[in-house]
Amino acid sequence: MPEGLIFLFLVAVFVLLTMAVRVPIGLALALSALAGALVAGEGPSLRHLVEGAFGYFDTILIILTATVFIKVLEDAGILDTVTALLLRTFYRSRVLLLLAAMLILMFPGMLTGSSTAAILSSGPLIAPVMMKLGLPRLKTGALIVMGGILGMIAPPVNILIMIMGGGVDMPYVGVTLPLALLVIPLAVIIPLVIGYRDVRVIGREEMMSILPPALGPAYRIRLTIPFIVLVFLMLAPGLAAGRVPDIGIPAVFLVAALAGVFCGRPVNFLKATRSAVAESLPVLSILAGVGMFIQVMTMTGARGWVVMSILSLPSVLLYLGIAVSLPAFGGVSTFGSASILGIPFMLALINKNALLTSSALSAITSLGDLVPPAAISARFAAQVVGEPNFFRVLRYCLIPALLQLAAGIGMLLLAPFLDKVF
Repeated sequence: MPEGLIFLFLVAVFVLLTMAVRVPIGLALALSALAGALVAGEGPSLRHLVEGAFGYFDTILIILTATVFIKVLEDAGILDTVTALLLRTFYRSRVLLLLAAMLILMFPGMLTGSSTAAILSSGPLIAPVMMKLGLPRLKTGALIVMGGILGMIAPPVNILIMIMGGGVDMPYVGVTLPLALLVIPLAVIIPLVIGYRDVRVIGREEMMSILPPALGPAYRIRLTIPFIVLVFLMLAPGLAAGRVPDIGIPAVFLVAALAGVFCGRPVNFLKATRSAVAESLPVLSILAGVGMFIQVMTMTGARGWVVMSILSLPSVLLYLGIAVSLPAFGGVSTFGSASILGIPFMLALINKNALLTSSALSAITSLGDLVPPAAISARFAAQVVGEPNFFRVLRYCLIPALLQLAAGIGMLLLAPFLDKVF
């Protein structure tokens, strides 16, 4: 069978399973890969499926251990305390209050690379506060959605870049500056666009009454220990020129989580770990399925056909295809979009700086979390604010999403200039 037909068959089976049969995305990717191998005449190809499932094993470990870290912070009361501290510090200024809220919303996503983790962890903390400060329910949902998506692409953990980098043999190093250049302006502008007109300044007593519960002053210094451990273990190996061993990002998160057990309320580490596994399992299964899908595409030649087809596009159609197809396919699976389309687009833009290219493509791809039918981020954010129709939340995400899309395309177009500057 021609490679192009194999690719179309793989995608058709995947879309059919996810949209018509409602099979979970990770399982749909694995079954699509199996069906593609059979149709291509390769048989079940169990070796390739197992190999593919372990293709993103490092990323899976990072997500799992980062989620354990977030769960420990939640159970120890550290996340609540940090939230209350930031909001109590900046409540006198609408601008600073909105920026603090955005930082809190982004934080879990920055560590896990998952917008869902950010929305489910920080969303319930921020939603009641912002609504009592005058931000309408639907706009609060939009703020939570965009905070989760920006956290998903912000450093230090960006799974979309890891997926695309794995497909073009690009190590996950050096992306912090390009991502910061992209994310920081958006994290400043978007909350102001969504909420500046509606949020009101209130008195200290009223603010104290609506803040999440915080630990007492006796814990203040101890609460910083997990963050100090995390930052030290991440930065010290590079700054100390080899005198401090690099234990790897998964081990860094695990050590920081163990430190957090003793820094707040009593924490059942085993229970927190079980909760983290249950919460992260859908994302982990998607990554295993993505690995199988890519492996079968490579084995059958479908991946090469996609790459050559994209490489042959004129530049105008190439950028149009990036702006439309990456978010559109993300409506089924954002991670699937990064692997199936993001990798070929990376290869098509191989003449540009790969760090800038991957950062921009990740920002564009992440918008798939807003696109139906899946619209995962919008669905969860709507649940957080008690809105049964997530399309009503999406309406207020349109302008922020267009700003993010423009920023991503702008970085791609300006990549040669930015490469010289940075």
